[in-house]
Amino acid sequence: MVKDIWKRLSGPVKIGIFFGGLAIVMAVVGLVRGSATAPLTARSLIMAIIISGGTWGLVSWAIATAAVDVERDVAEAEKAEDNER
Repeated sequence: MVKDIWKRLSGPVKIGIFFGGLAIVMAVVGLVRGSATAPLTARSLIMAIIISGGTWGLVSWAIATAAVDVERDVAEAEKAEDNER
């Protein structure tokens, strides 16, 4: 079932999930290793996960989506250019 869902996801969504997960891992490791700025509490852990995972996931998804759109536009322009010749 999970493989079916993963196959149906678009490339940009997969990229967003990957980088969001990576950011969550880095945030958790940073908090567990000890930080002078934030004590290790459930609240700080949840906030770090939401902020880092959400931000990285959203931004990487947006960049990947923009790249796919640009590639699609370039391919359409090249196709139209070839049809005119």
